[in-house]
Amino acid sequence: MKHKLTMSWVVILLFHTAITLINAAPSPTVRAAKTLPSCFPTRPHCIRPRVDECRDAIFFMGNVDPGYPVILSRPGIGEPTSRWFGVPRLWGSIPHNCVVKIDVTDPKASDEVLLKSLAIPAEFVIKKCIIGGTGCGGSILVGKAKVVELTLAYYTAVKPDDGFVMVASNEKYTELLDWYGKLPTRRVDLVGDYAGQELFVVEGDGLLLRCFDDPDLDFNDGFQLLHAVYAVEHLLQGLLQRKCVFHIVFFDVHQYLCIPRATPSAIREKYLLARAVIMRHLTLNLPNSHPAIKVFNFESALDHAFQEYLAASGVYFIMTHDGANPVPLQRDPRLLKHDGLDLELIEHKDLQRRAALRTTISYLINQGYNVALIDGLEWMDTKIMTMVVEGTRGSRTAPNVDDKVFEPQPDGKDIHGSSRPEDDVSASDLDLLLSETAKEGVVTERMLLTITTLHIILKQRLGDTQCAMAMLIHMLLITQTDLSSRYLQRPSFRPEQQSVLDNFLVIFARTSRRILEGALWKDRCTDGSLLCDVADLVDGRLFANVSLEQASRRIQQRFSPRFLQQFQRFVKILSASTGISQPFPGKTSSELSASLVAERTSDSTTSVTILPFSNAIFDKHLKSISISVKPPRDPSGKSVRVFRELSHWHNAKRRLDPKASHALSDREKGRALRKNQFFMAEMAGYAASLTGVTGRTLEPELITVSEIGKPMDERAKENNNLTKQRKGPTAKGTSNAKAIVAANLAAKGGGIADKAMAAWKTVRTNLDAERQLQSRYRKTKAYLRDLPDDKRPILEADVEYYILVTLLKMYRILCKQNDINIQHQTDGVAALLFSTIRELAVAKGLTKTIIKQVKSIIQALKLPDVDFPPTEADRKLSFESDLRLNEFKPTASSIADFQLQHCGPYMDRNLDSAPDPRVNGFHPDGWQRKVLDELDADRSIFVVAPTSAGKTFISFYAMEKVLRRNDDSVLVYVAPTKALVNQIGAEIQARFKKTYKHAGRSVWAIHTRDYRINNPSGCQILVTVPHILQIMLLSPSNAKSWCRKVKCIIFDEIHCIGQAEDGVVWEQLLLLAPCPIIALSATVGNPDQFNSWLESTQKSSGFDLTMITHQHRFSDLRKFIYQPPKRFAFNGLPEPAFATLGLDGVEGLAFLHPVASLVNRSRGMPQDLSLEARDCLLLWQAMTRHQTQAFPVDDDLDPKHLPEVIRKAHIIEWEKKLKALIRCWMSQEQSPFDKVVQELSKPIQDSGRARSYKSRLDEASRTTEDAALDAGDLRETTLPLLCKLQERDALPAILFNYDRGKCEGICKAVMKQLKDAEAAMKESSPAWKSKMRGYEEYLKNKSKQTKKVVVSKKKGKANDDEGMSKADKMQDAASEEVNPFANFNPDAPVDGFHFANIAKAEAAELAAIHRELNRRGLQPWLMESLTRGIGVHHAGMNRKYRQAVEMLFRKGFLRVVIATGTLALGINMPCATVVFSGDSVFLTALNYRQAAGRAGRRGFDLLGNVVFQNITTAKVCRLLSSRLPDLTGHFPVTTTLILRLFTLLHESGHSKYAVDAVNSLLSQPRLYLDGPSFKDQVLHHLRFSIEYLRRHDLLSAEGVPLNFAGLTSHLYYTENSSFTLNALIKEGYFHDLCSEIDTAESRVLRTLMIVLAHLFGRRPCKHSDQEYIEEIVKRSPSVVFLPPLPTSACRILRQHNQQTLEIFST
Repeated sequence: MKHKLTMSWVVILLFHTAITLINAAPSPTVRAAKTLPSCFPTRPHCIRPRVDECRDAIFFMGNVDPGYPVILSRPGIGEPTSRWFGVPRLWGSIPHNCVVKIDVTDPKASDEVLLKSLAIPAEFVIKKCIIGGTGCGGSILVGKAKVVELTLAYYTAVKPDDGFVMVASNEKYTELLDWYGKLPTRRVDLVGDYAGQELFVVEGDGLLLRCFDDPDLDFNDGFQLLHAVYAVEHLLQGLLQRKCVFHIVFFDVHQYLCIPRATPSAIREKYLLARAVIMRHLTLNLPNSHPAIKVFNFESALDHAFQEYLAASGVYFIMTHDGANPVPLQRDPRLLKHDGLDLELIEHKDLQRRAALRTTISYLINQGYNVALIDGLEWMDTKIMTMVVEGTRGSRTAPNVDDKVFEPQPDGKDIHGSSRPEDDVSASDLDLLLSETAKEGVVTERMLLTITTLHIILKQRLGDTQCAMAMLIHMLLITQTDLSSRYLQRPSFRPEQQSVLDNFLVIFARTSRRILEGALWKDRCTDGSLLCDVADLVDGRLFANVSLEQASRRIQQRFSPRFLQQFQRFVKILSASTGISQPFPGKTSSELSASLVAERTSDSTTSVTILPFSNAIFDKHLKSISISVKPPRDPSGKSVRVFRELSHWHNAKRRLDPKASHALSDREKGRALRKNQFFMAEMAGYAASLTGVTGRTLEPELITVSEIGKPMDERAKENNNLTKQRKGPTAKGTSNAKAIVAANLAAKGGGIADKAMAAWKTVRTNLDAERQLQSRYRKTKAYLRDLPDDKRPILEADVEYYILVTLLKMYRILCKQNDINIQHQTDGVAALLFSTIRELAVAKGLTKTIIKQVKSIIQALKLPDVDFPPTEADRKLSFESDLRLNEFKPTASSIADFQLQHCGPYMDRNLDSAPDPRVNGFHPDGWQRKVLDELDADRSIFVVAPTSAGKTFISFYAMEKVLRRNDDSVLVYVAPTKALVNQIGAEIQARFKKTYKHAGRSVWAIHTRDYRINNPSGCQILVTVPHILQIMLLSPSNAKSWCRKVKCIIFDEIHCIGQAEDGVVWEQLLLLAPCPIIALSATVGNPDQFNSWLESTQKSSGFDLTMITHQHRFSDLRKFIYQPPKRFAFNGLPEPAFATLGLDGVEGLAFLHPVASLVNRSRGMPQDLSLEARDCLLLWQAMTRHQTQAFPVDDDLDPKHLPEVIRKAHIIEWEKKLKALIRCWMSQEQSPFDKVVQELSKPIQDSGRARSYKSRLDEASRTTEDAALDAGDLRETTLPLLCKLQERDALPAILFNYDRGKCEGICKAVMKQLKDAEAAMKESSPAWKSKMRGYEEYLKNKSKQTKKVVVSKKKGKANDDEGMSKADKMQDAASEEVNPFANFNPDAPVDGFHFANIAKAEAAELAAIHRELNRRGLQPWLMESLTRGIGVHHAGMNRKYRQAVEMLFRKGFLRVVIATGTLALGINMPCATVVFSGDSVFLTALNYRQAAGRAGRRGFDLLGNVVFQNITTAKVCRLLSSRLPDLTGHFPVTTTLILRLFTLLHESGHSKYAVDAVNSLLSQPRLYLDGPSFKDQVLHHLRFSIEYLRRHDLLSAEGVPLNFAGLTSHLYYTENSSFTLNALIKEGYFHDLCSEIDTAESRVLRTLMIVLAHLFGRRPCKHSDQEYIEEIVKRSPSVVFLPPLPTSACRILRQHNQQTLEIFST
């Protein structure tokens, strides 16, 4: 059965059948110098070759000193460029037929000397040679330059190129083609994913080419300039609406590039006039409406002024056109409008355009700029999707552009015989015309330009007088006629009349363009006295209608007095200056306009009927939309057949009845149970790798339903009592552990303390045996961390003092060495000493003896004095501490400098911290307590705080609150990625457990598109992704049950609302939320604006919202730029240093001060630019050194005013004052700000590549040969960087590279280097060979012993172990000596040649992971990389492997992970260092902050390191100084969503939840579209969407979903493809296609695949050149480009599109 067509009204955008891939055509380069304006009065004439004399005329200009290099420049301009070419090379680059213009810099040289100095080769014939002096032969003196013009001719003759010209060999062209075709490109959201609010440049002629290529722009017949201006303004407005920050730059050498392909030469002048008009319109009018948008005009991209502009403005990238046109020339619709066009010439011009544009791109790429292609730009809600050509270091190998020169053709005598306007209108004439025109009243530029142009045309008798009068009337009508009255059809003329009009318009366009571009016009008309309205200079259709009225003499002698007076006055002005007679038109302006309007309205189309619709819920929202509704009728003329979905759309099974129960078989139950057990075991293992803020493994808390808001200690008592009750008889008579401890302590007088001290003595004995003090320190710290809470009051102070004594011993050793190379380690130990003393001051169990000893240490080292609490307790030290304080030297001359320079990471970071009974384990800060207060009050909150600030506990507090409320309440946690969903689910399992009265209930569940764990509708905490929550909230079956139970929704990483793909779903969820929300983010660029919108949406739903912000990270980040060595030898990983935070002093790693990144004043300082203590000190020192009388540094900023013991809170206040002062300096040009930045940048400026680096300096390294490194190859430079990190104990590290292939390539390269070095070591190391001999001997002995045991058993000897108890066996085994080779594996990676920490994971656990990964078919190299402590993490990896990488990294086994952005978004992967390994378009300010936040996580690291590898310093500075992008919304009401709302409303029986959801979505303000006018737009869209659904039988007149509404709704995420599919189904296309499946299976399946690929599988590509398509793509054995949609399907969809457009145009 056939079905009717239905489709979304915007589906017309989805059916481009050729999605093309760019591969560039070659292009020579534009080379020109800064020139005078093109209409400069003294510009010399240019002799132009005759049409029949030249082939591919090429104009080559240059200044020549006889016998010396040639400098390329514009003709007649004495200012040279900086590019020099030898004279012989000049001639060698000129093809056969050309015109050569040369400027001579030596005016004294004779003609013979000049000709001789040019060194003209013999094969060139001088056809004409003109060498003249001042005023002779058309040449002229410009400064001291004498113009020499040579005309060189050859054999063949064809038409010259009257556009721009090219000098380049085919070899260079091919080279550029190959280079451009290999450039990496990415399709990105220009704002959200890439630029944010960064400044970029829109190249003007690329912009015009994009707009002029619009097929609706009619410059052939209509020539309506206003349409062209509107097209440009519309595109710029689209950029502005999406909050883009840009400038517009025009290049003179590109002026011909804006002309579309296949444009006849007769109308090229129209496009050039449009260019000049738009340039002037934007230049003069933009400052009034948008002062931030600046318009610049340069000679070329090589112009020195343009280079200065780029350097001063800090442009991020350039948006331009690359000239690609995928439409074959023979199929270009523009060619069909013109006959007799030379296709070869058109193809040549198109080639030149592409060459010029791509040469500019190559130059910009070589300068390090990325290029966004405006020809592929597409609007998607608030997003701007386009291709970005990456200017990475690997891309900056463009062909040398020095030999490629592009120039516009010189102006002069043209085919119409027109001379230059400067010779026709003088300054006096223009002033006279201006004064005479001003007598008419208000004068605008359009009036003056029209009169001046007509003056020149009539004076030189270049045009018809009647046409000139028609142009004058046309100008007056434009002034007096509204725009709607100018919708006219072009009248028909006789051929000779048409020719006259066309020639006149071309002459008018050319003449007016030259006037506009002339210096005289700019000088007289840029003072603001004239209104710039040249944007509406010419309306070709109005002019043609006026001309027709004149020609047919239908104009009557009736004019209004005002019109008559104006017209006569203008005619009089022209008559006085040109001598023409005064014709007299007849019709009044109103009559003429009325006649033209009548002609227009007579052709108007009839309106389309709007179908009736009525729904009680929607009607109140549509009340303000008044649309006339006609009586209902069948829109298609056919009867409407209503279909029911009796089966699922995706298979033949009947739909399940939700009311009917389905009993599972035993086999199904077993399978489901095993699957659930598998997932739970997986989650348990994943949860075991998670740790809390203290670094301990999480222990689940038993949750009971209790009063909300009870203190934690009361909850603990309840849990303990509940545990006792559940233990039953076995727990009877027992008492609380703490009560026992207290009773024993009271009864035995401290007997427990004695036992604890005895145990500590045993531990200390083992620690004393540890020779390595660093190892002793780490083991003691681990013992203290794991010390039970009941023993801390006894042992904590004693253990802390033992740690202090250990550090003192290390410090004594370092001081004795007195080596400047280890000074950083000495300072680090000193800082750690001071930190340990501060910790000891607050430790439990302090005694007078310990305090006395510590104070003596403070005095000896001259450390800041620390306050100790008063105590009366005292006892003898449990160990002897030989301090020998006289052997120590003071830590620093200044206490404040010591703390600021070295102790910043150790400072007390408590910010208004205080105990809170609601929190266990730490004291929350003030902002965290405020969050808890808001949650307890059931209010919504929006929290903006940086990574590591402590946002995590907010979510878990809210979860616990819901769990304690009752057994039915539900909290939903929305995470943006499945990886984060898995992590949160595992962490919930590790934190909470709860028992329920009824089966089927659970604490948590996970629900994604791929899998479910536990029952999503039977849990209390649901962890999911946005799409799934949207489905559940819009599901009719949940409307009366589950949705009413949802009490809180947590939106983690709320900034994802700005994403191009899923952002609209986030916005819809915020509008649909039926409960209070918790929105969390660390990266919101406009928090106040976003909070304002969020607050209004929550208030509309009846909830209050509070925004809570916190700006400070818990641990600071220190940034470094890595310079790899020139040569590198790897012979094993170096030993890590101790107590060295940061990478300062490491060769090859240059410290980058945050203020040093502020290289561009115009960008300002981002709000989140943070300074640590040392940064503040360095900034203050630099500012003090460079202060002046006008810009002093207040004494209050001197660090001597800081307290003796400095805390983080003190640094924050000091930082605030310093940043305020530096902002003040930054805003004033006269300030010493630049000097401060220069001084702080010295570490970067002084850094360079080390000559050589050896990873280890032991005996083995002397035989290792170093090898040269390619600094730009990440595969070669990564291992040296990792060795540097290992030196400073800065591992584990995450290396971020946003290319999956490069991530894997880096891992393979590092692993190969490790394996090769290990193999070389085994081959040459005597120690290894000796060890292997011992191992072989061990295997032999073991084999002999095994044989003896077997023989003894055969002989029946009694077993010696018989009769022994288990304890005896264990004691006997312990007494036996363990062979060192028992656990030796010669195939395992050797220490020093792997990054794994084998002590952090058990062998059995690793073996289980390997088995599981092998079962899943994982590649062997990935398995091997895990054994060497290296992992790869990106979305293309196996999910189980990614989880294994995450778990092993958290455990500490893996210490290097190479990842894309998958680990940047909230994943708990704490690391010491983050490395940005290579540049990418995806490395933006937002992604940088997200990824860098992985370093220095709270509870793990005191300081985080951020390293930039193979990224330019300019890009690094931009990342640090860029502001975060603003969050922008979408248009959340889509046609599919409206259909789903009707389904929710109808199938839930108009439930209260469904009604509230509809009202919420339609009444709340939008993030993107807000205000009354935008609200009306939403409602109009709603009404027409309903109309669309009605007309295509998806919705009844009462709002009941019909037919395939379920299918269309289910595919909501593919809109508009879902409507397309429905359209083809209804029209019976698939029915007809599949009817031949039995006879033509292959053809049917291939056609079906093509159609579905068009609907759901299209991938946008860059536009490709037709040459590339013909030569490469079509020869490929694969189908590179999607074949066209079948003709029948195209016909159906085009017909539907036309019907839809007719409906929506009403």
